[in-house]
Amino acid sequence: MNDTRSSAVPLPTEAELEILQILWSQGPQTVREVHEALCDRQTGYTTVLKQMQVMTEKGFLRRNERFRSHVYTARQPRERTQQRLVNNLLRRAFSGSPKNLVLGVLSAAPVSREELAEIKQIIRQFEEKSR
Repeated sequence: MNDTRSSAVPLPTEAELEILQILWSQGPQTVREVHEALCDRQTGYTTVLKQMQVMTEKGFLRRNERFRSHVYTARQPRERTQQRLVNNLLRRAFSGSPKNLVLGVLSAAPVSREELAEIKQIIRQFEEKSR
């Protein structure tokens, strides 16, 4: 499942993840639309434009130049990027131990009964797949 194209792409920074979150949730957007969607109004339009140009060069975004305003989309689905980030965190901070990662996540923030029930169900599904 490790294709060379996505592994050659670096992991996104915090600012890049903010832009990716907008594109994942709202679909293709112009720079102006992304700028308006960012909560931090301190960031100027030209800064967002430059950031998105750099993200295109890095392989995070795809730019459609058919329209007067360029329209950007994320190259990778949210799940693939999250998987790469978790794999990196797992390796760097948890010595490759999924158990320690899960324990760290569960102890880092309150988890509702509903979320715990969902997590248990997902674990059961993984157990069934591995049989």
